[in-house]
Amino acid sequence: MKKRVLPATAVLFLLFAMNFCQAQGPASRLNLDFEMAKDQKPLGWEDFGEKNYLLSLDTAAVKSGAYAATIQSLPDHGGYHAWAFTLPGNYAGRRIKLSGYVKTENVSDGFAGLWVRIDPNIAFDNMQQRGIKGTTGWQKYEIVLDMAPDKTKQIVVGGLLAGPGKMWMDDLQVSIDGVPLEQLKPLEKKVVPAEEDKAFDNGSYIAAMTPDKKQVANLKVLGLIWGFLKYRHPDIAKGLWNWDYELFRILPKILNTGNQPERDAVLASWIRNLGPIDAPGGSKKESTSVIKMEPDLAWIRDDRFSPELTGLLTTIQQLDAPEENYYLGFTATGNADFKNERAYPSNPFPDAGFRLLALYRYWNMIQYYFPYKQLIGEDWKNVLEEFIPKFMSNRDTTEYTLTALELIARVHDTHANIWGNNARLNAYHGTRYAPVEITFVEDQPVVTGYYDNELGKKTGLLRGDRIVSVNGRPVKKIIQEQLKYRPASNYPTQLRDIAADFLRTNDSVLHVGFKRANKTEDLVLKTYTTKEINIYAKYQRKDTSFRLINKDIAYLNNGSIKKADLPEIWKAIAPTKGLIIDNRNYPSDFVIYDLGFYLMPGTRPFVKITRGNLRNPGQFRFEKTLNIGMDNPNYYKGRVVILVNETSQSSSEFHAMGYRAHPNAIVMGSTTAGADGNVSRLQLPGGISSMISGLGIYYPDGEETQRVGIVPDVVVKPTIRGIKEERDEVLEKAIELINREQPAAAVR
Repeated sequence: MKKRVLPATAVLFLLFAMNFCQAQGPASRLNLDFEMAKDQKPLGWEDFGEKNYLLSLDTAAVKSGAYAATIQSLPDHGGYHAWAFTLPGNYAGRRIKLSGYVKTENVSDGFAGLWVRIDPNIAFDNMQQRGIKGTTGWQKYEIVLDMAPDKTKQIVVGGLLAGPGKMWMDDLQVSIDGVPLEQLKPLEKKVVPAEEDKAFDNGSYIAAMTPDKKQVANLKVLGLIWGFLKYRHPDIAKGLWNWDYELFRILPKILNTGNQPERDAVLASWIRNLGPIDAPGGSKKESTSVIKMEPDLAWIRDDRFSPELTGLLTTIQQLDAPEENYYLGFTATGNADFKNERAYPSNPFPDAGFRLLALYRYWNMIQYYFPYKQLIGEDWKNVLEEFIPKFMSNRDTTEYTLTALELIARVHDTHANIWGNNARLNAYHGTRYAPVEITFVEDQPVVTGYYDNELGKKTGLLRGDRIVSVNGRPVKKIIQEQLKYRPASNYPTQLRDIAADFLRTNDSVLHVGFKRANKTEDLVLKTYTTKEINIYAKYQRKDTSFRLINKDIAYLNNGSIKKADLPEIWKAIAPTKGLIIDNRNYPSDFVIYDLGFYLMPGTRPFVKITRGNLRNPGQFRFEKTLNIGMDNPNYYKGRVVILVNETSQSSSEFHAMGYRAHPNAIVMGSTTAGADGNVSRLQLPGGISSMISGLGIYYPDGEETQRVGIVPDVVVKPTIRGIKEERDEVLEKAIELINREQPAAAVR
């Protein structure tokens, strides 16, 4: 399910920008004045963001020289678009300054500005809080950020436009501690031995095989120990070993061992050769009241290894893991940063060794840095054993991709999936769609609208029609086959995602059986490509962020409200006796704290957060409680009804938790997607991109939100009858509840 990317949210801008990478070549020479150009594109510059923006070089409206860079919104624009330039290296210094000239025209419902990002997650500013609006002449702007050269991987600068309008930028300059960048030499990049090891760049030399029971058991042990060492051994943490390639060196020896003593001897020798492990340590004992989850390391003693191997593993376990790790860090928000993990994208069907690497890498990321591992619902070690033969025996790219997706689904996290418009998954599901929107209503796939009104009506299907078969296959069978490939925190969210692909195919037509008024009929539906119909239409529909349903009831759409509009809107909301906040969407702006001021009488806790521990991988601790609101005697005293359903996910759930802290709030609707907290990105061999929820998000009393979602106080679900009548039954119920209550004292 695609979520709309929205303009004014720095967090989303950062998230989508993190994978940006600039090619080398002419870009190594600074071109911050845009004077070096080819084919109407400034050399060394790249761009990213949403479609329907035009980027070009202007030769008429310039600050100086021959060119200025422009970004202009086109009809049906959405989100933002940005120019980006990666500085040619890292630099010593305390503060970096980007200055430049910007001119705007008709910028509204968003902003224009310069931006700077120091990766990974060290510093970021896109002028969101002081963005340029309206029509302005050339003016100089500056951004100044603190630096951290010892942690910096790259520095990216540029300009962006969020929302409608046009912006120009010209004559950008970068200086560090007052010295122009052109006068500075980049720091020499420290190359660690892990980056110099090229032995397996062309393959692992591990042949495809179907391992027998003994080999599977040995490979399970190897996977456990390989990941344990990756996050705990001091020399691996320093980057002294290419840990991917060390797997390929040890694999043949493990596969060829004849018995357990021989296997344990091979593993013990391997560990001893990695480097000394007799440094002083001993993890500090922390109060159990702050610990949510401890590492699962009982296998070290329970698996009955040889005394030598057990002793080596126990010694490493008793040490504090290193404070820095080449393969793992933490972002500014506290979620895991899986760094220096190569995706090996040139071969979408990796050989058997690289496929096993994919399993080991993903499994151990979950084992040590997934905040909700305790909610997986099965022994995660058994999943490792189960998937070894699956990955080893894959015959082509599709099988490998689906096996990876099946593994990801076992985590039960709606944030976890294969992302990035994966070509193999697109081919598997189909590149063509019937022009009909499907939603599961009363646990049945029901027609709820059309991707294209004209083409949809031509199908003969009407709102409320129930799909009973597709190409002769009954609905129940389709669902059963698809569930294992649908990563999600709960069943309603799996159905949500299955619905999006229900009428998807590679064929020009689909044969569909449907039921209307207890009569079953068949239709042949013509299908279309995404160039012919807009499959994301329902997520892009514009809705006013605010309206008065009547004089007593106000309505806010959390998917389109902007912080800047709240003061004016609140004048109309304040006298009402009921406020409906519609969270059946994804927020367009991070309004939770601004709106919280108007809602709350004082500071109220609404979220508790757990974070991982680099010194003790696998441990998660409660580290922070977040509050909403501040002292406000004129807070809103009416009823607050928060609407949620399975499309309420991540930031939407976070907002709902905040609004729920209102003293007269009630949550209405159906269970949400159950995936809260900032995401951690990860890469697997074959160029597979995925994510997981990276922070543990809980209610202040420690109650779970992951998987269970935001559970409504009043459950209201759409019905097939309501769909036919084009009614919003959840909203109707909220209005009914407020109308039954006595008016609250007006707050003016």
